[in-house]
Amino acid sequence: MSWQPHDDPTPGDKRSCEAIETVIVPRARDLGSFSVRRALPSPQRQMVGPFIFFDQAGPAEFLLGQGMDVRPHPHIGLSTVTYLFDGEIYHRDSLGTALPIRPGELNWMTAGRGITHSERTAPELRASGEAKLFGIQSWVALSAKDEENMSTFEHYDAAQLPILSGEGKIVRVIAGSMLGATSPVRTSSPMFYGDVQLEAGASLPLDPDFEERAIYTVSGDIDIAGDVFGPGKLLVFKPGDRITIRAVTPARFMALGGEPMDGPRYIWWNFVSSRPERIEQAKADWKAARFDTVPGEHEFIPLPE
Repeated sequence: MSWQPHDDPTPGDKRSCEAIETVIVPRARDLGSFSVRRALPSPQRQMVGPFIFFDQAGPAEFLLGQGMDVRPHPHIGLSTVTYLFDGEIYHRDSLGTALPIRPGELNWMTAGRGITHSERTAPELRASGEAKLFGIQSWVALSAKDEENMSTFEHYDAAQLPILSGEGKIVRVIAGSMLGATSPVRTSSPMFYGDVQLEAGASLPLDPDFEERAIYTVSGDIDIAGDVFGPGKLLVFKPGDRITIRAVTPARFMALGGEPMDGPRYIWWNFVSSRPERIEQAKADWKAARFDTVPGEHEFIPLPE
C-alpha cells in the first residue's frame, strides 16, 4: 500500500462504488462464557488472501471468578493470529510457551505440522472481577511449502509493531506493509494486516497492491463512495480498484488481504491443509493422543464426532 492522497477517488466515483464484491455479516457463535462473530469462512467466501478464519471475540465482561477457558486443542497447516482491543488472554502451547497477550500486542503461532495450545483468563483477573475480552483472532493458511514445517510461536509487544498517525488516523501495521511502513512479522505468503482508527471525517486510501483485500468494521460508521456501513461487517473488495474509506463517526476497522493462495485449502475443525488426506491424518493423530501436550494443562477438547 502507498499513501497518495492526491490520487484518491472522490466519494461518488463510479469505480469506487463498484469496488465492493461481497458484504459478509458474521455468524454469531456462543462459546459458553462468551460469544464470537465468525466472518470467515462463510458461504459467500472461504478466504481473503491467506486469511481462512476470522473471529471477533467479545466485547465481553466476565463475572467475578469467571473467564475465558479454551481447553487445549490442536492445529495444523496455519498460523493463529491473536490481537486484542481490550482485556487479556493467557496463552500456553506445546512448545512450552506461557504468557499473557494484552491490547496492541500480537501472538503469531505457526502450527506447521502440528501444535497444541490453550487460551484462558488468568486466575488473578478472575479473582479481581476485572476479566474482559475484546479482540480478533484470525487464521492464516500456510503456503504448501511451509505446511509441514516445525511449529513456532512469536510474541510481539505493542512497541514492535509500526504505528502511523496524523490527519485523524492511527494505523498499527500488524503484518506486511501499509502506507510505507512494514511490520517485523514473518509471513508465509504476501499479505497485509492492520488496525485502523479514524476520527470522524478522516479517510484512508486502500490501493490495489494485492488481488484480495477486505476490511472488517469493528466500531463506528464508515462511508465508501456514499454507502455507509456500521460495525460487524466484512467488506470484500474487487481486485484492481483503489478505494477511499471515510469515517462518518469515529471508527475502527481491520484492513486485511494478500495474494491468492497457491491452490485450494481444506478446513475441518482446527485443521487446514492443501491435502484432504493430511486432515484425515491429523484427526487420527489427535484421537490417538499423538499430538504434543501443553505443559501444566490436564484437559483437552475431544475430536468432534
